[in-house]
Amino acid sequence: MMVLKKKRILGMKKLEKKFGLVIRKKRHALGLSQEAFAEKAEIHRTYVSDIELGKVNVGIGVAEKIAEALETPLSYLIREAEAEYKVTPKSKK
Repeated sequence: MMVLKKKRILGMKKLEKKFGLVIRKKRHALGLSQEAFAEKAEIHRTYVSDIELGKVNVGIGVAEKIAEALETPLSYLIREAEAEYKVTPKSKK
């Protein structure tokens, strides 16, 4: 039971990192600095950094603010993070 929980926690951290990378990529595409983006999303700049580095678990309310600031649907950000997160199965010998 404990091993399963630990694997789930580690898996979530990977997804959080991928979500952060998707946000950073989209922010760069819009030519926004972290400071300008934070102001637009109405969140603190250091929180933006923590999100992009996958250090925090983002709540749905903040995720919606981020999506609005990036002028993109939240579902797009989640899909992109999931696509990046997926691991191809190892082939059996």
